Amino acid sequence: QVCRGLRTPRFPVWLCSASRRHCVLFSTDRHLLCDWKREKLFHLHLYSGQQGGTARLTVDTHSHHWEEDRREDPGSQGKRCPPVEMAIRTKWAGATISWNGTDPFL
Repeated sequence: QVCRGLRTPRFPVWLCSASRRHCVLFSTDRHLLCDWKREKLFHLHLYSGQQGGTARLTVDTHSHHWEEDRREDPGSQGKRCPPVEMAIRTKWAGATISWNGTDPFL
């Protein structure tokens, strides 16, 4: 459980620890957290400090689970969600997150 003050900071910057690795999630839109209309479809930048550890994520809070990209093999045991996506969903539950062609690395 993440306390409310940490889920809604004054500026859209979050320091995350996922799978014992640290990363920074941030938005270049300063008004993301104070204007609910901007929370429908927006971008977050992910920086891990590792080589190749940057990505631009697209977060869609109004999509439906059946619209989600189906990259999973039908014979697999289930879809694994990267820990950074689970962290994003503590603020935006049910959001669809696109890595925009980048392989998830956290």
